[in-house]
Parts: sequence; structure tokens; C-alpha cells
Amino acid sequence: MMASHIVKPDTRNCKRPRELEPQMPESPQLSSLGKSESSFLESSGLFYKDESLDKDLNDMSKEINLMLSTYAKILSTMESTHQKKATFGKREKLPCIAPLLTTVEETPQMVSAQVRGHFPKWLSGYLLRIGPGKFEFGKDKYNHWFDGMALLHQFRMEKGTVTYRSKFLQSDTYKANSVHDRIVVSEFGTLALPDPCKNVFERFMSKFELPAMTDNTNVNYVRYKGDYYVSSEINFMNKVDIEALEKTEKVDWSKFIAVNGATAHPHYDPDGTAYNMGNSFGPRGSCYNIIRVPPEKVDPGETIHRAQVICSIASAERMKPSYYHSFGMTRNYIIFIEQPLKMNLWKIVTSRIRGKAFSSGISWEPQYNTRFHVVDKHTGQLLPGIYYSKPFVTFHQINAFEDQGCVVIDLCCQDDGRSLEVYQLQNLRKSGEGLDQVYNSAGRSFPRRFVLPLHVSLNDPEGENLSPLSYSSASAVKQADGKIWCSYENLHPEDLEEEGGVEFPQINYGQFSGKKYRFFYGCGFRHLVGDSLIKVDVVNKTLTIWREDGFYPSEPVFVPEPGASEEDGGVILSAVITPDQNENNFLLVLDAKNFEELGRAEVPVQMPYGIHGTFVTI
Repeated sequence: MMASHIVKPDTRNCKRPRELEPQMPESPQLSSLGKSESSFLESSGLFYKDESLDKDLNDMSKEINLMLSTYAKILSTMESTHQKKATFGKREKLPCIAPLLTTVEETPQMVSAQVRGHFPKWLSGYLLRIGPGKFEFGKDKYNHWFDGMALLHQFRMEKGTVTYRSKFLQSDTYKANSVHDRIVVSEFGTLALPDPCKNVFERFMSKFELPAMTDNTNVNYVRYKGDYYVSSEINFMNKVDIEALEKTEKVDWSKFIAVNGATAHPHYDPDGTAYNMGNSFGPRGSCYNIIRVPPEKVDPGETIHRAQVICSIASAERMKPSYYHSFGMTRNYIIFIEQPLKMNLWKIVTSRIRGKAFSSGISWEPQYNTRFHVVDKHTGQLLPGIYYSKPFVTFHQINAFEDQGCVVIDLCCQDDGRSLEVYQLQNLRKSGEGLDQVYNSAGRSFPRRFVLPLHVSLNDPEGENLSPLSYSSASAVKQADGKIWCSYENLHPEDLEEEGGVEFPQINYGQFSGKKYRFFYGCGFRHLVGDSLIKVDVVNKTLTIWREDGFYPSEPVFVPEPGASEEDGGVILSAVITPDQNENNFLLVLDAKNFEELGRAEVPVQMPYGIHGTFVTI
């Protein structure tokens, strides 16, 4: 166990050799500026001396020098905000983590934890977590980590004591699979096979039947109108009683608004108004829809009644919309990132006929750039600015805020969008060289900042950085076609590359969501699952790390101390698990300021590696 403070200057935004410059999109200005004066004369057939041309040549020479000077300024801007592709050493002899990704038994009765150290007396509430916990029914086995049946976890903290319990979500999918003792509903990476009791013809014809849609919502806890639901990215959510860990109602988004699902990462205004995003697929193509759910109920039995689609954004490709897991929000704007991780709707619709899982229809297509869309969340108006960057994929945004007429958005980004393939269970359960190869082939996620100027006019100069923010090296350069080319700023020191990057970012959401901030917390990934907790200072670009060899912490959840005014005034909670059957799993509590351990609550219960969670005050 250690808490290490790494404070090193970040030198990656200094000028770099010209050959390391990122590729910019084609631009008439840039394509014509790279020639020297002599090469220009040669290509123009004006290589000889003629007094009658002296004046013209001198004038042309002045123009060329002016153009080259402009070009040099552009290159200087590019170099100063240079984006070095993350490089990291290969890791060897990784420990096998298969026990963290296998079926466990639920623990429906409360188990008292053994507390070592202490939990603050003011810390009173539930840490609720969710993730896959059952990976087979009978002889049928799931293929992908995302497919496992949802297991609900609850750590209850009160007056320094901790208890734990867990229950499988009693979804219709879970019940149907249990009754038939086989997988009867397809999941993201697993196609349900036809009933073996049917004859050959019936099994063949079943390929043409509409598949049942899963309601195995195993990604996150979300809140609407004061009620808690467990959600994934499908059209169903399951409302839960968080004290009893029981499902109370299944809710279908498509019964209220015209969407085919919604993310498991909504955003919230201070008054409780919730915003989310969901796709819709129709004759006119695919749309990305921004959803608003009011903060309060009119009737006690309401769920997401009176939800509205406030804006629909057409997909760049009608039949190949972008896959997305989250989005950004400031006080006034929604930021949607259309990335080249594509969903081929034809392949998804025909997956059953082709004998393939839904996941076979998702592909990384880096020949396309990534685009940012900005929407006024009060009016639903899509802003006219067209913002692009080089291709990347993001699953989790860190925070976003407004400053000096710009939207600043911070994201965990990967340059390789094939990571969904890595999380096949056969990959995660490997050992030895096979496990090392899987890990070393996977992309890493790093925090990056983009700046989007909101008020770009026709009169703004081309080829110049339009960002007025002196504290960020992120740039936004207007192109000849009016589009804005965005280059990012790295928000981390090079030390983070040694930690395998960072994911599952969390902030002091209640006080700093949509505002200028300094800290976020996440998991370091020196393995295929998180193996450390990291506090990132995005202003000074330093890291503070907690790690204990052989243990794997979950997404860190920040809980503010009552009355605290500092951004990091509070604690971090994380469920820490181990594949070592001789050691106990535990709930860890860290002081968020210095990342020192305050205590741990050990429970002699096997837990699988989970996905997301939240803290609810009692």
C-alpha cells in the first residue's frame, strides 16, 4: 500500500521537432505555403534573371516572405500545443485476474464489516455499485464482460460502522434465463441461440423473429425526480428500492419520448433537472437526441413522465451513427462528441440472421475525424460552430465549463477505438504471455482538454488560434471552409503513462460540475482493470496515487464533508477487490486532500469487478 506524490513539470507542450507535428486538415493556405522562394521560382519557370521582371519578382518575394511568416506563426502555434501520441512501455508477467470476472453468489443478508482504521462519523449513507456478476446459465456462457447479469452492491455507513449486502437484479431477462437454465435473451456480445428443443426448421425460422430486448441494466445508478434507477444504454431502466436492493418497476424510455435508449450518464442541474442523450432510428436516418427530465413529480406514481427531446442532431451517416457513452454539460450548454466509433445499423438489425452478436456491428473507423456539437440547453438550439479534431474515442467526460466566450471540455481520450473488443471474457481471463499480449495491444486513456470558441464570425482570421485562454495550450484554428480545427492540451504529466492512463473519472460533482475546477479522481490502468486510485491536479498537472499490490480498486466516488469549502474537502470511497482467496475484499476510505488511507472495512465475501456507482446520503 502506498500514497505517492508525484510532482514533475509537464514538458510535453514545449516546442518539438517539426517531424512530430500533428497532421492538420487540408487547407488552401497551408498547402501553398510550404515552398521556399527558390522552389517557387523554379516551379514558375522564372529561374533566369531579367531586368524587366525585377520589380515583379521583388513584389512577389515580399508576398512570399509575408506568407512564410504567417506559416511560421501557424507552425509555432501547432508546436506549442503539440499533441504527442501517448507512448508507454510494455508490461510483462501480469497477474491473472480471472477470479474477478467469474460468477459469484449474491449476499442478500447484511454482513458486518471489520473496520480497520476509522470511517468519519459524518460519513452516513450508502455506496451503491453495480456491474456484471453472473456469466453463465446452464451450459450457455456469455462472451463479453458487459453481458453478465446485473449484481447490485450496497455498502451502508453509519456512525463509523459498515455493512455490506448484494443482490442480483430481478430483471425479466434474469428470470427468463433462470427458468430455462440457458441464455434466452441476447446481450451486447452474446447471441442467444435458438431453443434446442425446436426442430431444425423451427430453429432456422427463429432467426427471422424480432429478438427480445434485454433489460439487464448493469452499468450505473441514475436519478430522476428523486428516484433511483439502474441503467445501461438500452430503452429500459429498472427502478430500485436502494435500501432493500429490490427492483420495483421497469420503465421504457420509448413509451414517453421517441428514443431507442439513453445513456447511463445523465447530468443534473442544481435544482434536480436531469439531462440525457439517446438515439432514434427512423426512415429519415439516425438522430442524437438531447433529453430533459423535470426535477419534480406532479403525481406520486410518476417515473420519467413529461420528459422532452429538446434537440435532435442528425448523424453524419444515416445508417452508421456514432457510438457514445456520455456527453458534457456546462451551465448553459450540452456538448455532444460524434466520434468515429460507428454503429452499423444494418449489421445490428441483421445480427440474428447472420448469427452474430450486436457488438459485431460496432467498428472503429479512424479515417473520419471527431466532431463536437454544442447545443444551448435552455433553447434547444444547435450552435452553428463546426468543431473538429483528429480521430479519438472517449467513454467518459471529466467536466466542462464556460470561460471567456468558450466552452472548455475535459475528456478521458483514447487514440485507438478498439477497446470494446478487448473486454471479451476470454481475453480478461487469460494468464501468462497471452494476458500480457492482450494488455499491451489495448489502448490507454488520458485526460485532454479541448477549447471551443462559441462566437466565431466570418471576419475571424483563418489560420490563427481563436482561443483567448492564456492558461490552456489547447487551440481552435479556423480553416478556409469556416470549420474550427481543435487541438487538445494534455492535462497530465508524463508519469501518468507509467500508470497505464486513467479512466472512471469523478469530480466534486455537487459543487463543481459545469464550473472551473482543479481536481479529478480516477483509476490507473496498469492492468486490464483498474489497479490504482489517482488524484489528478489539472492546474499543476501532478498526480497523487494510492496502490496496494494484488488489489484492484473500483471507480473512486467523492463524498464532500459537510460544510467544507475546499474543492477536495471530503473523502474518496472505493470497493477494493482481490483474486487472492486468502485475502478479504474491502471498502476503502481515503482523505481526498492528501490521499492517505483513513480506514478500510473488510468483508469476507467474493465480489466481481464492477462498473459504476454513486453515494446516497442517509
